Amino acid sequence: MTDSDPLAADLLTWKLTLAYDGTDFRGWQVQPGERTIQGELQSALGRITGEAPLPQGSGRTDAGVHALAQVASFPLRAPIPPENLQRALNRTLPESIRILEANTVPNTFHARHSAVAKTYEYRVRPAKPVCESVCSPFLARYVYAFPWPLDLDKLESAAQLLVGEHDFLSFAASDPDLTARNQSASFTDPDEKPSTIRIIFSSTWTKQAIEGGDLLVYRVRGNGFLHHMVRNLVGTMLDVGRGYRQTEGIPAIFTARARSAAGPTAPARGLFLHSVEYGCDSSR
Repeated sequence: MTDSDPLAADLLTWKLTLAYDGTDFRGWQVQPGERTIQGELQSALGRITGEAPLPQGSGRTDAGVHALAQVASFPLRAPIPPENLQRALNRTLPESIRILEANTVPNTFHARHSAVAKTYEYRVRPAKPVCESVCSPFLARYVYAFPWPLDLDKLESAAQLLVGEHDFLSFAASDPDLTARNQSASFTDPDEKPSTIRIIFSSTWTKQAIEGGDLLVYRVRGNGFLHHMVRNLVGTMLDVGRGYRQTEGIPAIFTARARSAAGPTAPARGLFLHSVEYGCDSSR
């Protein structure tokens, strides 16, 4: 859309907040021949309004990753009340995708570029100290059933070392396309800027009692995250929690700036995009 577009004045910018179970999807971003969240949402909009804008998400969650409150934005010309659009989308979309809120926003709003912070959550069910217990099939799609006992104090000590501004290159995916994406990305977008430096505002582990054991929940809030960064952080901390790696070695991983220095990538099924934050004027 440009200023010279005679129809630009008719377009309204929409903001959706949505939750989804990512198990059966190949992630957020549209891919040929694959089911994706973005693709399902675009198709639903087309069936409802006759328009098919490509919704822009606050972040591109990977295959199998879930969202409690993903945010998407897109332009529409159709004059439809927000509550009607929300209702129609929830009737049209698969049951594993739900629209929690729909409203119009200023046309300067962009789900990704306007974000100032994001929070991710990762859920782990550790094995009991005596023997490995069975993970319920009603839980297995949403947690990492870790095969070893974990020390919560060690996990929390490692988590605290991640707070602040760091170069997270060692925790980024070893992706041959990463360099190309970084070189073409906007410096103003904390999720895609070429620098691998990010600011982590908070990083904590908590324990919740569930049937048959405990659930360990890692929650991290930052100004942006690299590809696979949260899953690689979790994989590294789980190495610390089971005694395979020392907490004191975390700073050396930052210094190494090499993916091989950090721990394994935790499975996608335990990861949730928890929430996205925007500035005071960007989403009203």
